[in-house]
Amino acid sequence: MDIDGIRALLADDRPTVGTWLQFPSPDVAELMARAGYDWVAADLEHGSFGPGDLPDIFRAVECGGAAPFARLPEASKTWIKAALEAGAQGLIFPMIESRAQLDRAIDLATYPGQDGWRAAGETAPEYRGVGYCRANVFGKAFDAYREGRAPKLFLVAQIEHIRAVDELDAILAHPRLDAIMVGPYDLSGSMGLTGQFGHPDFLAAMERIKAACARAHARMGLHIVQPDPAALAREIAAGCRFIAYGIDTVFLWRGSERPAGA
Repeated sequence: MDIDGIRALLADDRPTVGTWLQFPSPDVAELMARAGYDWVAADLEHGSFGPGDLPDIFRAVECGGAAPFARLPEASKTWIKAALEAGAQGLIFPMIESRAQLDRAIDLATYPGQDGWRAAGETAPEYRGVGYCRANVFGKAFDAYREGRAPKLFLVAQIEHIRAVDELDAILAHPRLDAIMVGPYDLSGSMGLTGQFGHPDFLAAMERIKAACARAHARMGLHIVQPDPAALAREIAAGCRFIAYGIDTVFLWRGSERPAGA
């Protein structure tokens, strides 16, 4: 699956399902990509990745037939540039709480001249740095990358704080945003309800998010941390279209624990 395939799924109102990596292992990355997911995201926030790990991780994901994504540790110039230059085809921006934060993150992921979402005559204060890198074959394919793949980067805002829910209409109005992803643990934590996903206040916040996405015709997503096919089916039926399913570490724990009594 590549970005064009992912966009085709969404254009048909079908879900795109990926998974999460925390191990900086190209072998694990390739295995997860070959497991049938559309995209595989390196978790740079909670995983053990450094910038130097990313080229091999992304090569392995592509070898396995999935699109390489990165969940950034922060939506900063340094990390956005590192992930994109290593070859990420999608970025998941963490802790987006306002339209201003999202504007800056998307500016930093966009080459000069590719900010067509802005008003006529309005200039972005910051741009993606221009240079030779793995993503453009160290300059050999710079024009093809800049004009072909770069404008198709898949951009996702994580909604992880109740403040973001209050600002969600403005966030969803960004025309370059491809999807949002709810971070349930951080969202519940911001409400003083860490992990209490059945609490009425948390459920009410989730309904607000779903309603805002429906108003904006935006693609809602979330992370199903504990693999559960029934939960995946329920979320797809409920309208979620950008879903991360499981984590390499969780799959390993669940498959490797010694059976009780053995």
